[in-house]
Amino acid sequence: MSGQADLFVGVDAPFVPIETQRSRGPAPVHRQPRHELAETSSFKLNPAHYDAAAQALQETGRYRVLRELMPRPIVSGRTMDDGEKIGIILDTETTGKDATDEVIELGMVAFTFNEAGQIGDVIGVFNALRQPSVPISPEAMKVHKITPEMVKGHVLDLDEVERFLEPAHLLIARNASFDRPFCERLARGFSVKAWACSNAEIAWADHGFEGTKLAYLLGQCGWFHNGHRATDDCHALLEVLCHPLPDEAGSPFARLLETARKPRFRIWAESTPFEQKDVLKKRSYRWNDGSNGRPKSWWIEVGEEALEAEVTFLQNEIYRRELEPFVQKITAFERFRF
Repeated sequence: MSGQADLFVGVDAPFVPIETQRSRGPAPVHRQPRHELAETSSFKLNPAHYDAAAQALQETGRYRVLRELMPRPIVSGRTMDDGEKIGIILDTETTGKDATDEVIELGMVAFTFNEAGQIGDVIGVFNALRQPSVPISPEAMKVHKITPEMVKGHVLDLDEVERFLEPAHLLIARNASFDRPFCERLARGFSVKAWACSNAEIAWADHGFEGTKLAYLLGQCGWFHNGHRATDDCHALLEVLCHPLPDEAGSPFARLLETARKPRFRIWAESTPFEQKDVLKKRSYRWNDGSNGRPKSWWIEVGEEALEAEVTFLQNEIYRRELEPFVQKITAFERFRF
């Protein structure tokens, strides 16, 4: 029967006492010079074969390959096909998140799409910096890396902004409730357009995505990019919106277009009993202080399918009487204003 030492040194190998091994000292390590490694390496890949190698790795199922996202070329001056419309993906970088903060960079990418939600060509790109009248907060600077020196002396040409916006049928932002108020303070053209939000109006989790941040979405689609500058993020979001969803569910843009076309209903629960505030908060109602000219009350926004049930909840659980709350019909032209 083999001894326990045989489990480690092998049945046919002679047993060497531990003390003897220690007395010999560590075995010398012979390292091959770096230049020799490069010369003798059997794995040399021609740059022209990078994509094929990446595909081969991915097909093993043991690797995830992220490709650098490259912006689509601009196809300017093209003739619009029948039924084609123009969408604009936009992004702002600001001095901070408060109402008193200002835009310091505006990026926009214009593209064509059809009624079925298929995206065509990029037909225009706009990018400009702007020197603000308020300081850039340190917190904001950490995110977008835009310094006061970078924006010094830059002025946003609002006439050019209006010309870029004029033919658009739909404006899309990653977080429209943030970007829309900032944009509307810049130029009137933003306030007369339909808006959509890629964060709030696409059920990403239902399609297997692990988060709604642009970096997460890009990674799961197989790309990476240098983010947080306005136009770079617009190009990135465009590709995410084009990427096919699993289970033949179409594209995120088709889902976004479908949601944006549906009206929403904002219910204002005015003059509610104070002791019911926690019940309303738990049901996702939000408080409006009245400073924006809208009712000073709790409010919620729901789809048409949930409108009747929400009114019934207010009557039975909050007011405890037959009372019709103030209800506003909200389309893509009014959404995300606050």
